[in-house]
Amino acid sequence: MNGKIWDVVIVGGGPAGLAAGIYAKRAGLDTVILEKAVAGGQLAEAIAVENYPGFPEPIPGPELGERMRRQFTNLGGEFRRSEARGLRREGDHWAVETDSGEISARAVIIATGGIPKELPVKGAREFRGRGVCYCATCDGFFFRGKTVLMVGAGDTALEEALYLADICEKVYVAVRHPEDDPHAIRAEAVLRERAFSHPKIEFLWNVVVEEVRGDGVVREVVLRDLGTGELRPFPVDGVFVKIGYRPATDWLRGVVELDERGYIKTDVWMRTSQPGVFAAGDVRKPVGRYAQAVISAAEGAIAALRAHEYILDTKSGRGVN
Repeated sequence: MNGKIWDVVIVGGGPAGLAAGIYAKRAGLDTVILEKAVAGGQLAEAIAVENYPGFPEPIPGPELGERMRRQFTNLGGEFRRSEARGLRREGDHWAVETDSGEISARAVIIATGGIPKELPVKGAREFRGRGVCYCATCDGFFFRGKTVLMVGAGDTALEEALYLADICEKVYVAVRHPEDDPHAIRAEAVLRERAFSHPKIEFLWNVVVEEVRGDGVVREVVLRDLGTGELRPFPVDGVFVKIGYRPATDWLRGVVELDERGYIKTDVWMRTSQPGVFAAGDVRKPVGRYAQAVISAAEGAIAALRAHEYILDTKSGRGVN
């Protein structure tokens, strides 16, 4: 943007990116984090984080993300609101193209995380923002006293169902497996117990959403019973969707090696197929890892330490990634 070459540019301000920034600054690297939204990434959507080490009491996800951001900036790091749109090699450094210009660095750490998967049924895209939602903390207020459906059965889905149950009249949870399937609910035990015992939450077993209908806003969904194939209209005022994420790597195609689903391939040291480019967190190919904030943070730390070694090696002429 001004001809400066940073030591490290970190793309993404979630747990992986923020931890990478903290470790990079402590290693003495001139570091900037680029984040298109707010600090915390997916943490910003978490009502309460109860499993992050060092916090015996639940902490709101946005607060945890903001604390990590302050820890980074207190060390002298720079946190910029900017979206990356491209990456290319320029001589001995990397250039990150953003919506506000170009920024150069000796090493890049990619920690862009994931984008919520859309509900792949008729009407879902048409009614997005008019009853179909992907963030309960963002949109739950608009459904106060109403009836909603949660699609998904993982940790985030049940966390958001519990949040909505304190706002809405009724929360249904659509599960695509029979009730007696031990893998029907993928959420951790404490969330399952809370959801099962909440008087406003009811589970709909062995069903999927076939269609979203309405008259300008959502009025009902069509559910299909996976056992009988029966279709039935089901009246709701809103549909909340938590069926996973896809990696935010469209801007990296043709630059670093991705797998067939778009995840970045790395080794155990977070190194990508390009020298000086590292990846950490949910944007990495999910082999032997779990989508947890503490794991993403650990990977961010590894990426920063390895980036430090890479920069030292290149300055000494050894040129090791």
